[in-house]
Formats: sequence, structure tokens, C-alpha cells
Amino acid sequence: MRFKLVLAPVKTHKTDPIVDAAKAVGATGATIIPGRGTGMHEAKTFFGLTLEDQTDIVMFLLEEHLVKTVLSAIEEAGEFQKPGTGIALVLPVEQVIGMESQIERFKEEIRDKYL
Repeated sequence: MRFKLVLAPVKTHKTDPIVDAAKAVGATGATIIPGRGTGMHEAKTFFGLTLEDQTDIVMFLLEEHLVKTVLSAIEEAGEFQKPGTGIALVLPVEQVIGMESQIERFKEEIRDKYL
């Protein structure tokens, strides 16, 4: 079984819609890491203090066959076509431990689908 890691740094108000959309198309969960970042535009300043937008990094560990579907769902839910809303990228995963229940569920789905 092959897995991929989808990372989506997004504005915090987009986190829940992205997670909900991913779950609706087969993702079993997500890990959310708070962060901050800068984009192409300079950060705003107020009385000499820099104001940076808060960002959440949403991580999905997915079976390879789910990646395109989940990416499409989070692209729409996150409104990635609008500038500054977020991005998503996919990384290969070499090894995974602790995913036994998900692997069993996947085997059952395949068995039910083809038998």
C-alpha cells in the first residue's frame, strides 16, 4: 500500500472547510499545525509592528488512489484560485507505521468492490 502526504498551508478560516471537504471524499482525518507565513506581498505594519496572517498547515496522509480526489476537493473548498488563500502540495511517503486500521479498511473496501 502506498501513501502520500498532502500539505496545505491555508488561512485559518479555510481550515475547517478544507478538512470537511477532504473527509467527504475519503480522507480519514487531518493534522493541523498552526503557523504563520509570508507571501508575495509585504506584511502590513501597524505602529512599527509587523502583522502577519495566521496560517494553518493541514496535513493529510492518504492512500495514493485518494490524492487527486482530495486535492480537487480542497482546492474548491479552500478557494485556491483566489490569490493568498493557500496552496497544496504532495510528497511521497517512504514508510508508515500506526496505519493498520486504515490499511484494513482499505482492504475491506477493495474486497467488497471486486468480490
